Amino acid sequence: MLAPAKVNLALHVTGRRDDGYHLLDSIVVFADHGDTITLAPSADLSLTVTGPRAGGVPTDRRNLIWQAAELFPPGQGAAITLDKHLPHAGGIGGGSSDAATTLRGLAEFWAQPMPDAAAILSLGADVPVCAFGAPARMAGIGEEITPLPDLPPLWIVLVNPGVEVPTGSVFKALARADNPPLPELPAEGWPDAVALVDWLCRTRNDLEPPARAIQPEIGRVIDRLNARPGCLLARMSGSGATCFALFAEEFPARDAAAAIAADQPDWWSVAAPVLGVR
Repeated sequence: MLAPAKVNLALHVTGRRDDGYHLLDSIVVFADHGDTITLAPSADLSLTVTGPRAGGVPTDRRNLIWQAAELFPPGQGAAITLDKHLPHAGGIGGGSSDAATTLRGLAEFWAQPMPDAAAILSLGADVPVCAFGAPARMAGIGEEITPLPDLPPLWIVLVNPGVEVPTGSVFKALARADNPPLPELPAEGWPDAVALVDWLCRTRNDLEPPARAIQPEIGRVIDRLNARPGCLLARMSGSGATCFALFAEEFPARDAAAAIAADQPDWWSVAAPVLGVR
């Protein structure tokens, strides 16, 4: 099962609750690239991590996959394997997508209903939208999920420069936490990629300025993406450090990812179609 990369095309921070949780208003899509979860029968619950980014990933209850499995009634076994390809703490929901994919897989594997919404949210703000698994508007502290109007075909390039951007530090460095929400969404969607990007240009990622101040390398990534032929929009996803660029066609996207990988071999760079478009 694919645990796809989650990308925040826009992310507005609109407030902060008394308990410290920030309120968000975000457009979320998923790329056809990510980690892979496999399940096999077992008397007990176990987790094995393989793949090029397996290093440092816990295989015990510290892992969100294990915590997701424990939301189901006890006494059931499964051998879970995570093949890890997405960068750690990269702003593209790797751990959240892994957990959400595990939830959906185990619900079918064990013939159990999905855990309730509050339990899923307890795993993290991105897990509900990842469990939804389709383009969506995510609001509140992650619990408000609304399907998006039709999206046009899109390709996305994801680039991570391999720098650490602690989420807490990014939120702490926000200039303000009471920013305006997203503009009104068109009821019938967007006719093409250019129309979508025109709308996205009226939005922003409120976490990008503080993240760029903490790690200027993020700005270099966005500049490289903007310079590629066919790039319609380049921006940071989530709290970073992964950045994305949107393309209307496959070839310019693949060419951009390959050129950046050749020029910056220490950066992670991939091109993929966006899932769930018409």
